[in-house]
Amino acid sequence: MPTVSAPPPFGYLFAGIAVADLAAEVEWFSRLFGRPPDILPNEDEAMWGATRSASVYLVRRPDRAGHGHLTLAVERLDLWLSDLAARGIDPVRIETVPAGRKLVLTDPEGNEIGLAEVGDG
Repeated sequence: MPTVSAPPPFGYLFAGIAVADLAAEVEWFSRLFGRPPDILPNEDEAMWGATRSASVYLVRRPDRAGHGHLTLAVERLDLWLSDLAARGIDPVRIETVPAGRKLVLTDPEGNEIGLAEVGDG
């Protein structure tokens, strides 16, 4: 992971992805996370805890849907690849990046989700 020169100014990260069809996206992201949403705050949002200090949430915003980009750092990318295939999610591509490898997925609306394995993995 990259190092940060100063303490982060924020205590928690909420990363949002705009979607049009919330039900279809919740189904896809539930397969990605391997569980249903942790929180359904209202009829237009769904949220999954991604780390102890970060969450990914979907928000119904049809005017902005399909243009999101999110990358999550993971370990054991090959295991993720086989687990996701078993859940019906296939990668668009696997990239070699300067820090390691990245599995690129797209959800039903075209948002790009990356799973990056940094270092030796």
